[in-house]
Amino acid sequence: MEIERNIMDELVAWKKSPHRKPLVMQGARQVGKSWVMKRFGERYYDNMLYLNFDTMPGLKDVFVQTKEPAKILRALSLITGREIVPDSTLIVFDEIQECNEALNSLKYFCEDAPEFHIVCAGSLMGVALNRQGASFPVGKVDFTSLHPATFSEYLRSASPQLYQTYERIDGIMNVPEVIHQQFIDAYKIYLLLGGMPEVVSVFCDDHNFDEVAKIQSGILQSYTLDFAKHIDNKDIPRVFQVWNNLQDQLARENKKFRFADIKKGARAREYETAIEWLCLAGLVNRVNAVETPRLPLSAYKKGGAFKLYLNDVGLLCRKFNLDYRSILQGNRLLTEFKGVLTENYVLMSLVQQFGKEQYYWTSGNTAEVEFVLQYMDKIIPIEVKSEHNVKAKSLSIYRKTYNPDISIRLSTLNMRKDADLINIPLYLVDKIKEILNQV
Repeated sequence: MEIERNIMDELVAWKKSPHRKPLVMQGARQVGKSWVMKRFGERYYDNMLYLNFDTMPGLKDVFVQTKEPAKILRALSLITGREIVPDSTLIVFDEIQECNEALNSLKYFCEDAPEFHIVCAGSLMGVALNRQGASFPVGKVDFTSLHPATFSEYLRSASPQLYQTYERIDGIMNVPEVIHQQFIDAYKIYLLLGGMPEVVSVFCDDHNFDEVAKIQSGILQSYTLDFAKHIDNKDIPRVFQVWNNLQDQLARENKKFRFADIKKGARAREYETAIEWLCLAGLVNRVNAVETPRLPLSAYKKGGAFKLYLNDVGLLCRKFNLDYRSILQGNRLLTEFKGVLTENYVLMSLVQQFGKEQYYWTSGNTAEVEFVLQYMDKIIPIEVKSEHNVKAKSLSIYRKTYNPDISIRLSTLNMRKDADLINIPLYLVDKIKEILNQV
């Protein structure tokens, strides 16, 4: 089964834009970038030219020999035997990070040949763009990011009828209890699956959790193979150390990243490059601490305090080596690991709705709110509870101290609003922006 992705609407808008530039799609390995670009071309263009720099090594020579779009297009047409028609052909450059000259050529396509529609992607685009630095054609390309499928994207494929009900939930409304429980059950399964398209597709076809585990293990292995292939030799051991220690950091009650947990006597400066590489590769998300929640949050980061989460909650389950029976046999999964699965799930959605720069609030060792969101002119605290027990002092302390206009609690309870506090069921986390726009 193919998994429909929300990003398709964004790509259609890009196609129609009079200010369109070559589009660079970022995202981790196996989140579905190639599939999305191909389907976009097949559905919305008369024809498509798909070019992969990894499987077509001779392709690089075209861009080494010339920077002129007209000459590049003639060469590509000769190589492929395909006609390239302005505004009618989608040109797809996949694994473009393998050719710096091709990346630089996007500037000339933007300036001299804007009538040609170009979409490009690569498994390690973030790393490649950082490596290029000043030579990258800043201002000459559009950017977008593809992440693992969200819960709502999963639901659209796994249970179309339930998804239709999901789409009808508008604003703050009580969900009928029987429907509420169906959503909770679907959410629990999603915690184990995550949003990697192949995982979701296989599960929707045969509901085989053992096959899901194999695919997830394969994805994790492909990530580690990238370490050896794309990282400087001196940095490889440290990247492995951070990656292999990630689940241990998150299993603690206090999830603040501690370098001493990697090895005794470890210092931040030893691992800064390793963490940056994992972030640029899209494999982890960094959430910085703030002690004073004021605008802009980026100006109030708390020194070097941060947490690292995985890019996909299903892969985190696999790193924890969790068995699917934990989900199917009640709430055990939701109470173990100190809520980290739920937090990771919530972060995945926040990143897609509001961007990768996310924060949490801490007040020394006395209180902590899992996320603080900067949206429009507001700072919104978001408390995350893995079940229906919502008694906790941290959000209460935050509200008394800072008196926010809006506070959010995510839990397995139904939706309701009490003064400034909105309780949103965990399965509706993808609708947070929509809800905020209505209150």
